[in-house]
Amino acid sequence: MTVTTYPQQQAVDSAVLRKVIAASAIGNFVEWFDFAVYGFLAVTIAALFFPPGDPTLALLQTFAVFAVSFALRPLGGIVFGILGDRIGRKRVLSITVLMMAAATTLIGLLPTYSSLGLFAPLLLALARCIQGFSAGGEYAGACAFVMEHAPTERKARYGSFVPVSTFMAFASAAGIVFGLGLWLDETQMQAWGWRLPFLVAAPLGLIGLYMRLRLDESPAFRAMAAQAQPEHSPLSETLRHHGKTIVCLSAFISATALSFYMFTTYLTTYMQVVGGATRPTALLASLCALIFAALLCPLVGRYSDWVGRRKTILTAGVCLIVAVYPAFFLAASGTFLPSAVGAMLLAVGAVICGVVTAVLLSEQFPTRVRYTASAFTYNLAYTVFGGTAPLIATWLIEQTGNRMSPAYYLIAIALLALAGGLALPETSKRSLDYRAS
Repeated sequence: MTVTTYPQQQAVDSAVLRKVIAASAIGNFVEWFDFAVYGFLAVTIAALFFPPGDPTLALLQTFAVFAVSFALRPLGGIVFGILGDRIGRKRVLSITVLMMAAATTLIGLLPTYSSLGLFAPLLLALARCIQGFSAGGEYAGACAFVMEHAPTERKARYGSFVPVSTFMAFASAAGIVFGLGLWLDETQMQAWGWRLPFLVAAPLGLIGLYMRLRLDESPAFRAMAAQAQPEHSPLSETLRHHGKTIVCLSAFISATALSFYMFTTYLTTYMQVVGGATRPTALLASLCALIFAALLCPLVGRYSDWVGRRKTILTAGVCLIVAVYPAFFLAASGTFLPSAVGAMLLAVGAVICGVVTAVLLSEQFPTRVRYTASAFTYNLAYTVFGGTAPLIATWLIEQTGNRMSPAYYLIAIALLALAGGLALPETSKRSLDYRAS
């Protein structure tokens, strides 16, 4: 394998970097805002979009639709990744933010089971699939776009603002749903109130599109595009030359995906269904933990740049294994303060995993195939372990009768993640310049 390097631009204009971070963050915000709203309103959606009868079955069906949308994420990652490696990051990220906003808005306009019967959950699944397909090209592309602008020694520091936007999307969704719960009664909430959070995506998507269209392409991609290169197939090249990296990185991202969705999506439902907490109590506890997570991200980014990626991976795995059992135990209390503390305990490991994943996605692959490889790897792990997290957690409790079974599941995946993550090379000082493989 021949490696060609070009000096990475170190003197990055701070104003440009701030615009890049803001434009990347808002698209990422729209992506995760939809997933957050869906999770926080899972109990309401289950009652509105599925046949009346068994509430547990309806909740399982709701989370099944949640999981189905993830099936298209790897496909979206491949399609948008190949486009991003050929025509540039900026153009593809402009497409994905528009598609995501449209799909999210569509969910807010759908008729329910009472007016459309079985076509209602089918349309819900279709809208979620469109959102999942477009989201497949969003996160990895946003990370690559930020990293390719960031100075080499501070990649995790600046890259951590992408996870910040993720957690703030969930915090905003929790805040809006919590506020609606105080403003509206249950009848109003089921009649029309649940639609409002989804409709917020329309103006946000247009703002994100405007911001992204005003940006220049990343320095690393411009350097690559300036070279006379033969036509290449990003997907086949990715699988041929980077298969081992994909396997190891996917193993680590499995814990990132599972801990993220356990923390951000499932835990609120867990507090209500298992702990018996009211929806306002569960949402307020989650909101506090999500704000805590967003504030923690930049600190973890600085920590990762200081100690390196492998030590950060080890820290993440240990934090998850140690904290997950007490986190679920406290979340099942049914009261605000213990539930919030439990959520914060789970947040620590989830944040460390998320921040180091954001930078590993770009550092582990060369510019030539970075978008394709990182999007495929990220979405493969999130489809298998992230999209199924609420479904499997609900099923495990139903089958075993043990309310702590989701914690044991997360511990097992954390051990797998440590094995995969620690097999990766140290890349914290690696420049993201153009390297032809």
